[in-house]
Amino acid sequence: MSTFRSTALFLIAFGVAALSTPALADAPKATILGVSDGRLRQQIEQAIGTAKAPPQSRYEARRRAESTADDVILVLRSEGYYEYAVQPDVGEGDQPQSVIKVTPGPRFILAAPKIEWAGAAPAAEAIRAGEASIGLTIGGPGRAADILAAEGRIVAAVAKRGYADAKIQPREVEVDHASRTVQATFHIQAGPRVRMDGVRINSKGRTKPAYVTRLLPWRAGAISDPEDIAELERRLRETGVYDAVSVALAPASEALPNGQRPVVVSLTDKPRSTLELGANYSTAEGSGVDGRWHVYNWVGVGDTITFEAQVANILSKGEVDLALPDFRQAGQTLKLSASIYKDDTSAYLENGARVATDVQRKVDKTDSVDLGLSFDVSRDQEPNVVNGALVTDYRRLFTVTGLLSTTLDHADNLLNPKRGWRLSTTLEPTASFGDGPIDYLKAQAQLSAYWPFDPSGFTDLAGRIHVGDIVGGNIPGVPAARRFYSGGGGSVRGYAYQDVGPRFPNNAPEGGISLLEGTAELRQQVYGPWAVAAFVDSGVLGTRENFDLSSVETGYGFGLRYDLGFAPLRADVAFPIETRRGDAPFQIYLSIGQSF
Repeated sequence: MSTFRSTALFLIAFGVAALSTPALADAPKATILGVSDGRLRQQIEQAIGTAKAPPQSRYEARRRAESTADDVILVLRSEGYYEYAVQPDVGEGDQPQSVIKVTPGPRFILAAPKIEWAGAAPAAEAIRAGEASIGLTIGGPGRAADILAAEGRIVAAVAKRGYADAKIQPREVEVDHASRTVQATFHIQAGPRVRMDGVRINSKGRTKPAYVTRLLPWRAGAISDPEDIAELERRLRETGVYDAVSVALAPASEALPNGQRPVVVSLTDKPRSTLELGANYSTAEGSGVDGRWHVYNWVGVGDTITFEAQVANILSKGEVDLALPDFRQAGQTLKLSASIYKDDTSAYLENGARVATDVQRKVDKTDSVDLGLSFDVSRDQEPNVVNGALVTDYRRLFTVTGLLSTTLDHADNLLNPKRGWRLSTTLEPTASFGDGPIDYLKAQAQLSAYWPFDPSGFTDLAGRIHVGDIVGGNIPGVPAARRFYSGGGGSVRGYAYQDVGPRFPNNAPEGGISLLEGTAELRQQVYGPWAVAAFVDSGVLGTRENFDLSSVETGYGFGLRYDLGFAPLRADVAFPIETRRGDAPFQIYLSIGQSF
């Protein structure tokens, strides 16, 4: 433990030293005077930029002010200020200072925009959709960015109604100083309405054309829709078997004799197989090594076969998995697996074999429903108390487990969420046969939520609550390997793996029939990629279906984060508020990604 304490203190000291280094900010090229609107001032300062050093003479100060005046004018006009006055100058005093005196004047407002069609006008529904998509507020600020965005929305709305070749022609923007208004006239060339045929596949890989055809979200002859084309590309990318995917409507020159245009699908396969090797170590769960061999698109239907081997202090296993995406319908994945395993914890020892099937149905991009069924044959070794004496039970079991789970992920990032929420629920009806047969329903749900304190997300609060109950179960009836446990990096930090909750006389975890966990974590970005965190975790296990809140165990701690770009590197040090026999005074957790 002393080695880990020294490592933790080094990490914390290194982080504090890095965070305390002052940032050297360049000074603005010129001082802006006369602009009271904070947002406008910020835009002007961003446009003129910064300088490494202040001007060394009045001549240099004036030259710098004059060179930035045009940038100020561009910002004013883009924000709707057309009766401006901009005067470059040099400040008073011994130190030369570039100054720009600005009088923005009144802000011009938007007049009613118009659409004029270059060439033949599109169908009435496309005209209505284009007009409805403009989205400019008459009387609102005459901002150039809003006008450009409206133009893009018009083309997108027309293209969605089948006009795939719709183009923007030069727009007219009339600035009327008498009425102080800005009126935009958009010129759009719709072109002919396009209908889609099937797909034309450009690939030297293993994909079967019939598989791609089965994924099409349209029928031949359908009016072209960019969202349909994007959906096909998304379905192909989500298989995970391609290095590159491109889906695009063929140009007009490649139209078929019936006028329909094929959709061109270009696929670049991943290497036929890849090998992954890994190792892990923690003070709570010990060490382990693992390897995975992935075989991609072997059948030619976006499939992945994974062979996995893991040897560790707690869980060792050999497993083979087959994933068939878009099984029977798009967005539905069939997973088949077979494994042998040894699960050796301080609470139990389980040796077994499992076969399982699972069908995952995506409801939308981030939400899914799973239905599954698994069969286990196992030999369990677990402690028990009989007539006040601690004994070891040996149970040979055949277990059938159903699965119904839902996942709702509305957080903004998978590994580093700052806003949004996630909810997962699981129901597992289970029947065990053999030594101590029992039927029960294991149910659990977890909700995580993230609240930023500022728009940039520099400071955010994260919270988690996890509840579970085994309905119809009891101890010792429910096998030890199927009970709830708490403690460790994914639940209550500060405690070793499975060490929260009731224990047997030999200090082995007893597990629980009910579970309640909660976490609050404050995350603060402090300098560049560095961030810190403070957290409190609590948990309680009950040996009955209702847990006893008087037995809640709590850990607290602090963490250091370093943003790797795709995820934060996380180092946490956690302490239990109360310790029992065998508990360590602290725990250290190193991982990639936030704890939840």
